Amino acid sequence: MRYLLLSYDDEKYWKQAGKEVHAAAIAEAVELTHELHSKGQYILASPLAWSDTATSVRVRNGKPIITDGPFAETNEVLGGFYLIEAGNIEEAISIAARHPGVRVGTVEIRPVLEIAGLPEE
Repeated sequence: MRYLLLSYDDEKYWKQAGKEVHAAAIAEAVELTHELHSKGQYILASPLAWSDTATSVRVRNGKPIITDGPFAETNEVLGGFYLIEAGNIEEAISIAARHPGVRVGTVEIRPVLEIAGLPEE
């Protein structure tokens, strides 16, 4: 089964920790993707740019409303994702627990629904 692991980061922490600490965490995350790839569990992963580069779009009364930044005011913002193959939720949890961001943020795990009619990979 496929799972999406959404990494919610505390950007303030990473910015205060410094570039070296952040780069080491990214290297650790990349290492995890290589391990998952060697086991046939890696599908796709990527960090996201800082949330201050985000643009949010909503449509209200038929008109788009465009705002800079993330939608919600929170300490943790979506920082990246992993799309993985795991045998069950326990295995997905085990993988998420190894992500470096989980030590200062949160990794949300969601099963990916398989629906007919989507383009093939």
